[in-house]
Amino acid sequence: MKILALDLGDKWTGTAISDALRMLARPLETIETKDLHTFLTNILAQERISIIVAGHPQTLKGTNSAQTTKIEKQVNELTEQFPHVQWVLWDERLTSDQASELMRGKKFTKENKRYEHSVAAALILGSYLDYLRIGIEPEEFEEDVE
Repeated sequence: MKILALDLGDKWTGTAISDALRMLARPLETIETKDLHTFLTNILAQERISIIVAGHPQTLKGTNSAQTTKIEKQVNELTEQFPHVQWVLWDERLTSDQASELMRGKKFTKENKRYEHSVAAALILGSYLDYLRIGIEPEEFEEDVE
């Protein structure tokens, strides 16, 4: 089964999807956040998705911000609306910056700027897929190294 990732924003939400083997993450589309419920209803009917990974925006120091609280509330509501899939909050620090860097050589258009949200979602998903393959938390690795 596939995994869907969301880079939730106030106006735009980037989406990405894995392949069935959960090896690759690819940007899907950027939608208006107000249309998220409809998008999820449609994609869950079309694809075999068992997990939805939502970007968890924390500060660079790992603390919560107003945006963190807003996203956590939104994911809680989505969990109630779509209880048949597993929901995961996943660290998204710096993914928007990485997506902007990847898009740097592209001609600036509104479409390309919106596409960055889907690229950020793919980066979030790629990180989560790496975690699934490796199977250890970053904190566990740091403890083992010392």
